[in-house]
Formats: sequence, C-alpha cells, structure tokens
Amino acid sequence: MAGHSKWANIQHRKGRQDAARSKLFSKLSKEITVAAKMGDPDPDKNPRLRLAVKEAKSQSVPKDVIDRAIKKSQANEGDDYEEIRYEGYGPGGVAVIVEAMTDNRNRTASTVRSTFTKAGGNLGETGSVGFMFERKGEVVYPAEVGDADAVMMAAIEAGAEDVESSDDGHVIYCADTDLNEVSTVLEAELGESESTKLIWKPTTTTELDLEGMQKLMKLLDALEDDDDVQRVTANFEASDEVMEQL
Repeated sequence: MAGHSKWANIQHRKGRQDAARSKLFSKLSKEITVAAKMGDPDPDKNPRLRLAVKEAKSQSVPKDVIDRAIKKSQANEGDDYEEIRYEGYGPGGVAVIVEAMTDNRNRTASTVRSTFTKAGGNLGETGSVGFMFERKGEVVYPAEVGDADAVMMAAIEAGAEDVESSDDGHVIYCADTDLNEVSTVLEAELGESESTKLIWKPTTTTELDLEGMQKLMKLLDALEDDDDVQRVTANFEASDEVMEQL
C-alpha cells in the first residue's frame, strides 16, 4: 500500500498484479493526455503535465507510453474528458473522496453510487466530506535518502510546510500551488522522488478495527477498479496490528 497507517494521508494503492498494473498505466496515461491537452505539450512549460509525467515515471510507466499519451493530446484525443469529484462515507463512517475523469458523467455517477451502496457506504453531495481534507502537494522519498533532520532541512529550504519521517520513508507536504516549485528544489537536493502529486490530506481520521478495514478495502478496491476513477482517498486510520493482519 502506498502510504502507511502512521501517515495522515493514506492513498489506497495495494501491490498489483500485471493486469491491475496495466489499468494503473492507463489511468496515468489519461492524466498525461488531459494535462497536455489543457496546456502546453512540453512538460517544462506545463506544471500539471510535468507532475503527471513525474508520477508516471515513479510508477515505472515506460517512456514510449508517456510519449504516446502526450501525442494523443495533439491528435484531439481527451477532448471529452470531464474531471469530477465524488464524496461519500464508507463502512465505519470513513470519509472517502473519489476523483474521476470521464466522458460520460451519468455512467460514472451511477457506477460510483452503486459501488458505495454495495459496500455498505453512502455517496453524498459535493462537500459532504471535503471539509475533512485539505488539498496539498505530497512528495515521497525513501528512508535511505537521508535522516529525518537532513530531509527536514531540505524541505524547509524548498518551501515545504511539513515532513513526516518513519522507517518507511519521508513524506513532504506543501501548499498545492507550490508543488511544482517545491518538488523541483527537492529533486536538485535529494534526487528523484518516489512520488510527487496533489493529494487530499485528512484533517481528521477515523480509526477502524480489522473487520472495518476489511469492509473498507472492498469498497476502495471496487472503486479503483473502475476505469473512470483516477484516485481514491480515505481518512481511515488503523493500528499496526490491524494492518499486519490485513
């Protein structure tokens, strides 16, 4: 899972089989195409595209796949995609934000609503859980890049707001509008990051036991399996013991 139960923000990304990895590549490619379509096809001149390409590379997306996605934007592909955010509650009252990119709003809304209902959750109105999150930039580095003090100093100099370090690595947070600049400065100081992206960072979390986590995982898995869904964020928290049992 990308993220750790000790980190405030947990993006649900479990280890994937080849088929699931192909689906992930497809979603990252879609983001690249849309980002390039909305701005300049040159990543150096388009901050959103630069971040999309950077995230794709961190997930080992091949260069030819990235190049193809950018070329699609110049062939007028991606015109019909609409970005939509859904909000709701999952099992145990966990707040869930679903970010989608679709060419058919009705289809996506129907599927997302059905997925919430089947998992014992409830899809709400826009804003129903958004107040429990903050839009932030997130840069992740492995633990071996340096000790907590060194990473903290680099983050401060780069203009970041906060750093959370653990045995699993370092998670650096910044204002969403500063992510491009902060990540560039960090890259010069610490090298390539494991991940650089915009996230929804929970301001409050809901702790779940093993049964609650199992139910929530079914919902998150089903949502992420939807081709229209780009990213899912939930404000759950679980003990190390529960995470190990999962």
